[in-house]
Parts: sequence; structure tokens; C-alpha cells
Amino acid sequence: MATMLRSLAHRNFRLFFIGQGMSLIGTWMQTTAMAWLVNDITAVPSGSHHGDPFWLTMVVFATQIPGLILGPISGVVTDRFRRRPILYITQTLMMLQAFVLAWLAYSGTIAIWHLIVLGAFIGVVSTFDVTARQAFLTQMVGGHPDDLANAIALNSSLFNGARLIGPALAGGMLALGIGEGTCFLLNGFSYLAVLGALWAMRLHEAKPATLTRGWRTMVEGARYTFGSRPILAILLLVAVVSLVGTPYAALLPIFAVRNLQGGPGMYGLLTAASGVGALAGALYMAARKTVLGLGRVIAAAPAVFGVGLIVFAFSTTLWLSLPALALMGFAVMTQMASSNTILQTIVDEDKRGRVMSFYATAFLGFAPMGALAAGGLAEVFGAPLTVAVGGVVCIFAGLIFASQLPGIRDHIRPIYRRIGILPELAQGIQEASEPRTALVDEDLRSETGEAELLKK
Repeated sequence: MATMLRSLAHRNFRLFFIGQGMSLIGTWMQTTAMAWLVNDITAVPSGSHHGDPFWLTMVVFATQIPGLILGPISGVVTDRFRRRPILYITQTLMMLQAFVLAWLAYSGTIAIWHLIVLGAFIGVVSTFDVTARQAFLTQMVGGHPDDLANAIALNSSLFNGARLIGPALAGGMLALGIGEGTCFLLNGFSYLAVLGALWAMRLHEAKPATLTRGWRTMVEGARYTFGSRPILAILLLVAVVSLVGTPYAALLPIFAVRNLQGGPGMYGLLTAASGVGALAGALYMAARKTVLGLGRVIAAAPAVFGVGLIVFAFSTTLWLSLPALALMGFAVMTQMASSNTILQTIVDEDKRGRVMSFYATAFLGFAPMGALAAGGLAEVFGAPLTVAVGGVVCIFAGLIFASQLPGIRDHIRPIYRRIGILPELAQGIQEASEPRTALVDEDLRSETGEAELLKK
């Protein structure tokens, strides 16, 4: 446990962990209540008991697509300005959005276009918030590489733990007849915990280095990102998995009804299984003591994820579907956390924001495109075949990355040596200095002897 929680020894990260934990529970409550509200609004005009899948997809698409469009811009902003003030602004704007949702829900005037517009707004703000928050992690743990890896893993476990608690709380409140507006209101107040944690932090943020203006800053970040073989390979793998693998989540209701002959309860069980696996993956990453060996994890995780996708796609029994989903959640979490850790470790500080913006784009920006494509393919070929093909692509992507791993290590190893992660560097310096010291001592003794002879 001491190893798993070691980054909490840093006061600033401990404050962030507590505040963010409370806020994420509220965020998942709002996400669940928002989906249920879309279902109710679109079901009433048609007179059916279930909502219109088109509008359900559109709200999710509007929330996630800004990450694909604005990701690179968020990286420029993160590198140009201090990160804590950026988080003050983004968290405040998200809090205001929750309060507006609550007011519309309580007034009974909320419509589907409100949810789409407010979803797009939160998507824009979240794009800047995610990039700044990821880049801010290294400042909260003092820049120590191993503690940074642990902080990233704990942050992921926090997200997935909230994914289990928040929807359960929202579902219970909705079942008791407590309206969606209360879920939105509680989420709004939960942002006060993050704002309070940011205010209580004790850190000195140095003024960022002066960057070139306009598009040159973005081009410079793109050249640095795509000119680095390790960074490019990791981002491409993340993008592939996000595009063809993670959209299975949008098709879970179909599997719950058609493959497993269930209903809403079955859908909730499948979602929980994936969340439990992801939480286990985050805790596994937190228990690791070093960043060494994460390359193998990144190579293996997509293949394991792909196998889980294939098994789940054709499963017709719950006892097989639940372990497959848990395995998938574990694999995708370990891949994303490992990728995040290596990127944060090897990147130059003055370009951290721009690199993390490309990571956020690969991870979050491609997911809505994949979800829309998966929905269309499922209509033509069926959901099982669509998900299984995505699994095959993930397996091949992992194998390709594994074949490139030796070359990627050659590029990363000098960086690890420079920042002191590889222990053999210090040993090598010591071994190299010992014979040199001996030669110097011998020369000194020789010169001293010659001087004494001359004196005599």
C-alpha cells in the first residue's frame, strides 16, 4: 500500500486527489442523469418506453467531438500560460454549466437542443481542462519520474472508482423519484472541492518560456511530437484503439438485449464489469515501482484488449461476457496509463502541454468518430461482427508496436539515462571515474617524487 499510494505523500497531489475525487463522482452523476433525461425527452413524442438512439448518440457526439478539433489549440494554451489559473477557469465554467442544467431541469423548460448545446460547451471546456490537468500532474509531484507514474495511475483509479459510484448514486436517486435537476445541482457544488484544492496548493509556478506566436507555436509542437519516434508510435497506437476498439461501449445496450436477452439491469451489469476491470488496471499501474518495462505493457495491452473484444462479441452467456469485459477494461486502462506515463516522462517541459494535447486528441477525440462508424457498421453487418473486427485490428496494432519496440527503446534509453531513471548510468559513471582517479593520483605521486629528487 505504501508503494501504491506513494505519490500522495506530496501535499499538492493529495489535495488534488481528494478534491478531484469528489468532483468526478458528481460528473458521473450528471452524465448518467443527462443520458436518462435524453431518453425521457425523446421517448415522450414517440410514445415509446425507450428514447431515440439518434439523439442519444448526438448528445454524446457533441460532448466529445470538440476534443478532436480543439486538442492542438489546448496544448498551445497550456504551454503559453500557467496551468493552475487555466484550471481555475475551466473548473469554474464547468460548474456554471452544471448550475444552468439544474435550473433548466427544475424549471421544466429543458429541451433536447439545450442538452446538445450545453454538451458541446462542456466538451470545449473539458478539452482545455484535460490537457492542462495532465500537464499539471508533474508539478504536483515535484517532477519525480516514478512518483509521476504513480500519480497518473492513481488519477486513473480515481476516475474509474468514480465511474462505479457516480452512476449508482444517480440511478438510486432517479429510482426514488428525485429529479435529474438534483443530480446536476450536486455536480455543480462538487466543483467547489477542486477549486478549494487548487487554492490550497503551495507551489511556485514559473512563468512559461516565451513561445513563438500564432500558428508557429502549434507547428513547432507538431514537429516535435511527430518527429519523435517513441511519441509518434505511442500516439498512433492510442488512436487506433480509441477508433476501432473503445466504441464497443456504445453498442453495449444491443448486446445486453440481443445476445444476453436482458434489459436495463443487464446493461448496468455489463458497464460495471468493464469499470471494475479498469479500476483493477489502474491499481496495478499504481503498484508498479518504476516506469521501466512499460513498453512491454503498451505492446501487450491492445492484443489482450482485442482478444477480449472477440470473446465478448460472440458470447451469449453472462459468465463469459462479464470476465471478457473486465479483461477489456483492465487492458485498455493499462495501455492508456502506461502511454501517458512514458509520454510525460520523456517530453521536454516547455512542450509538455502540446504533446499531452495530442495524446488527449488520440485518446478522446477519435472515440466519437469510432462510435458513429461502429453504429453505421452495426446496422449493416451486425454488432457482433463489428466489435470482433475491431478486436482483430487491435491485436494487429499491438503486434506492429511490439515489432518496433527495440527501435523505440533505443530512442528512449538516452532520455532515461539523462534524467537518472536507468540505474546503470550512475554505476557506469562511478566505474569510469575510479580508474581516472587512480591515474590522476599516480601522476600526482610521480610529480611529487620528481620534485623531491630535483630538490635533493
